[in-house]
Amino acid sequence: MMRPFKGVRKAESLALPAVALAGSAVLSAGILLNLRGISPEPAAIGRPIQQPGAGYVSSDTCRACHPSQYASWHASYHRTMTQVASPRTVITSFDGVTVDNAPGGSMQLEQHGEQLWAEFADPDDGAPDAPRRIKRQVVMATGSHNQQIYWYATGNSRVLGQLPAIWLVAERTWIPRRAAIMAPPTSTHVSETGAWNGICVACHSTDGRPELDAPFGTKPASSLTAGTRAAEFGVACEMCHGPGAVHADANRNPLRRYRLHFQTGASDDTIVQPAHLDPRRASEVCGQCHAFWEFPDSQSERDANSRGLPYRPGQDLAATRFIVQPTKNLDSPALKALLAADAGFVRDVFWSDGMVRATGREYNGLLDSPCFKNAGADARRTMTCFSCHVMHKPAGDRRSMREWANGQLAATATGNEACTTCHATTREHSHHRADSAGSSCVECHMPHTTYGLLKTIRSHQISSPSASATMATGRPNACNLCHLDKTLAWTADYLERWYRTPSPTLGEDEQSVAASVLWLLKGDAGQRAIVAQAMGRLAAQQASGSAWLAPYLALTQKDHYDAVRIIAARSLKTLPPFRRDDLPKGNRQLLINDDGTFDAARVNRLVRERDNRRLVYRE
Repeated sequence: MMRPFKGVRKAESLALPAVALAGSAVLSAGILLNLRGISPEPAAIGRPIQQPGAGYVSSDTCRACHPSQYASWHASYHRTMTQVASPRTVITSFDGVTVDNAPGGSMQLEQHGEQLWAEFADPDDGAPDAPRRIKRQVVMATGSHNQQIYWYATGNSRVLGQLPAIWLVAERTWIPRRAAIMAPPTSTHVSETGAWNGICVACHSTDGRPELDAPFGTKPASSLTAGTRAAEFGVACEMCHGPGAVHADANRNPLRRYRLHFQTGASDDTIVQPAHLDPRRASEVCGQCHAFWEFPDSQSERDANSRGLPYRPGQDLAATRFIVQPTKNLDSPALKALLAADAGFVRDVFWSDGMVRATGREYNGLLDSPCFKNAGADARRTMTCFSCHVMHKPAGDRRSMREWANGQLAATATGNEACTTCHATTREHSHHRADSAGSSCVECHMPHTTYGLLKTIRSHQISSPSASATMATGRPNACNLCHLDKTLAWTADYLERWYRTPSPTLGEDEQSVAASVLWLLKGDAGQRAIVAQAMGRLAAQQASGSAWLAPYLALTQKDHYDAVRIIAARSLKTLPPFRRDDLPKGNRQLLINDDGTFDAARVNRLVRERDNRRLVYRE
């Protein structure tokens, strides 16, 4: 978990391609020219700096010997997790732009050569009704896949502030920063100043070092290099392979490189290759960022606050971090301490049975997946992150680099092949046509029930559809997320007939009203977001019909949570123009009367029964 440090609020093989020995002198020269990698940035005093050290040499050093791996990494969204802000790295214009919907008043954006500037209401001003306006240089950007967040120089050493509005990539529009977070509307001001230095630096940079020793502050600027730094911005080569200085130095010798390349079974012990680690250690490389975790003790937190996190690829992640698993360690001292500081943490980001419900924490889901925890010592049958994902686009993959980068899925993971390696699947098992979404393993066993960053993604805890689990936890099941027009009773009946899955005792609503309608009208904000996005999916529209969806999505436009409204608006855009005559008249499960009107009394009653508890995803 990217917890704030104290003092801050809030596969491809690395083997070289075969080349003629005659080219070794050229390659050696290339290595020598690139050994230094990224140049230190002591002159950039208003923001965190890139300063390789402690064995880190940066991805530029890797490029000479690993050009194809470098190219696919460079095209990935991992690389652009953090970038120095410039007209080339921001994905929208700053040149004379006015953002009208920024909190506290309009935000004025300017471009002066390579510099970007913004004038806006000071988010740290103590007068929320009439905050003073400030003008600051925008110096860093985070993200580029779904949204991009911008950071400005505060003038307090290298501490960054966050612009009050962010850019949505798909919609090509600005929204208030708080609207992008699954949290209820509140009058309480939340400052993001210092958040990058104390939180984002851990996973949005390589070998990030906060170097904070006071609230919103850094070490006294006794030199130009004091303050937050990283070996490299973004998730770079050494984040996954470990510090590369020893490896680069050892492989200056071309004879060593060719020996390793041509010798069958040879490995290079000067660098970590995650795909060659045992399944648990391999997945921990991803889990260093894609997990909810806590510091094991206060000293560990103080050390990380000063010097950065100690984990290096290949090490035991649990040796220096407490991985949150409510199914196993709910009574542990570390989790009790976490809950004492953040009482709603487990309730908000895990379903009641311990399944994680927040995206970006896929490692937590993997740990509780039968394909991981029940595999025993058989590495060949142990599901890992690399069972489905590849960090470098393989040779021969016909997808474009952009298509591959969207999920960094292996070609074998775009269908059922990743699952059928261990599990035989048949038409009789799925009970769906081979060309339908219901015949896809992931559609049934990895439904879109985790949420974050204004979208849902697949659960990474492998499970089977269960009406009983839905009743017990409130988590939407795969069947009703596709068959949006069906009741939970309908799902329970088919699961019992097809798979002998016991049916739970159901209430009148669960027997008579479509499950999606129940979740959308009376569910908590997370359930509403999940269903609102499901209503925009083509497979669900084809299975359920789409003529009835617009009125429900329109009703969701009144939701108190900005995130739910934004998702519902996206789904509305996928629908054809609404025609009342097309409504399925007399469909009681959808609360539509015989005359095509909605059963207003039942709709209103379900809305009154809504779960309005405060829900805050830790995104």
